[in-house]
This record gives sequence, structure tokens and C-alpha cells, in this order.
Amino acid sequence: MKRTHSPVTRWSRRSFTKALLLATTGSLCWPHYRLFAAAQWTCPLGACSSSDNWAALKKAGADYVEESVGRLLKPNAPEGDVAKALTDLKANGTPVPVCNSFLPGELKLVGPDPKHDAVIEYATKAFERARKAGIGIIVLGSGGSRKVPDGFDRAKAEEQFVAILKRLGAAADPFGITVAMESLNRSETNFGNTLRDCLRYVNAAGHPRVKLVADLYHMMRENEGPDAIHDAGPQVVHVHVAEKAERTPPGTAGDDFKPYLAALKKVGFSGRMSLECRWKDFNAQVGPALAAFKAQVTAVASTA
Repeated sequence: MKRTHSPVTRWSRRSFTKALLLATTGSLCWPHYRLFAAAQWTCPLGACSSSDNWAALKKAGADYVEESVGRLLKPNAPEGDVAKALTDLKANGTPVPVCNSFLPGELKLVGPDPKHDAVIEYATKAFERARKAGIGIIVLGSGGSRKVPDGFDRAKAEEQFVAILKRLGAAADPFGITVAMESLNRSETNFGNTLRDCLRYVNAAGHPRVKLVADLYHMMRENEGPDAIHDAGPQVVHVHVAEKAERTPPGTAGDDFKPYLAALKKVGFSGRMSLECRWKDFNAQVGPALAAFKAQVTAVASTA
């Protein structure tokens, strides 16, 4: 008996083949792109750690290490103290595209005696060394630096903070570095406690080199939902992840990050996501933690 095919079946196969061809050739127009967008959404995953741990991270399936400015770049140290470490990074093939722990607490950003000139001097040295290391993003958490002293005028503090964000953006620009402000929950500082707070300051600064980190741990600690990510949209260039109660690695308490991941996917986020956790045994925990988090990313990627 001769097999027949309905027009609908033939059309569906042709459309699928055409969409697949367009996807592989880079000529994907929007209607066909929608067929593949869910499956294609993925982001590089890493962890905040010493670059000395790269072998363990690589074995665990990580794409990079997120280092510390103070530990790796040492802006207050002579060039010779840092040059070998940066050379070793490249020689060992250790990818360090992001650094955190930007400013020491004594470099005050707000208050009666802000240290803005000293901040820029320190930051510029960090940016110079970051470029040599191939670092593109430096996270501005630095809760001690941005803490508003008791009794100090809040509006004045916000004015000071926006002013230094502008200067940091201008200083970072020649080196191709982006400064990404991170919200910190109220147990760590009293300024910029939510992603929406940080969005206001970043928008007020209005510099293309000043963006945002969506830290899911801090957002959950402040009971800030995924809608804040929708509001921030393309200002979010980096993500930090840990579980809410005790900053444990993903998979420990079983926290569900998928609503936040879905928001990131919806706004078109394509940056890196770093586990920033309290580790009891880094080498033993990092593999299962990355696997648990990847499973949630994959679950979100597979949904329309």
C-alpha cells in the first residue's frame, strides 16, 4: 500500500528543517528562533574561589573562576608582587573573567569624609591589572565602604554614591572593564540592600561601564522576587548564587532558583553565573553544587 503524507505533516517537517538550517548558518529570523530559544539558553557557570582551585573547578565542570581583587590584583602592592601571578594565570590557562571583593572598608564611598580620590587611585590600579589578567567585570559589593554612618543624611549619601559610580565608570572605560554593583542584604550593610535600590543608583549614574549583579542569595534574604530582574533587564551583567538560609551551595537545602532563572532568561541575560557560597569542603562540594544548579538551569532552558 502506498504511504501518503498529509500536507500538515510535510509542512511541519519542512519548517523544522528550514529552521534548523537557519539556526546553524546564523540566519535565524524571529519566528524560527522561537522554536529554538528555550533549548539554546545557557550561561557559563563558575564559582567564587581562589584561582589555585581551578583544577578542582574544571574537573567539576566549571567554566571559570571568580577571583578576589585583593587576593589576585593587589592594587596596593608593587607591580612585581602581582606580575608573576598574572603571568601564571595565562600560563596555566586559568580563566578569570570576573573579580569581586573590590574595595577595602577604609575606602569610604559615603559619609562625612568620603575617600573618592583614593578610591579612584586604587580602582585604576585594579583596572590596569584586571585588563592584563583578561578580567572584564569587577563586582562592587564592598559593604563596609558603602555603609552610611549613623545619623548621616541619606539623600547626601545617595548623591555621593552616584557621583563615585560615575567616576568609577569613567576610570574603568579605558581598560574595557565593567563595574557591576551588587545588592547586599541588611546583615552586611545598610545601603543598596535590594536589586531595585542598586538599579536606581546605576540608572542615575548613567554610565555604560556601570551595571548590576543579580545576587540571588541577597535577593532572597531581602524577600525580593524575580520581578526585580524584569525591572533591571539588560543592566544585569552578572549573577551570584547561594541558598537563602545559610548561604550553602545549591543542592544542600534544595532551594528553588528556577523563578529567578526564568526571569533572567526572559530579559535575555547571557552573562556568567557564579556560585558564591560558604563551603565546608570546597573540593567535595563544588561538583555536586554545580550539577544541582545546572539541572535547574537546564529545566528553565527547556521551557518555552
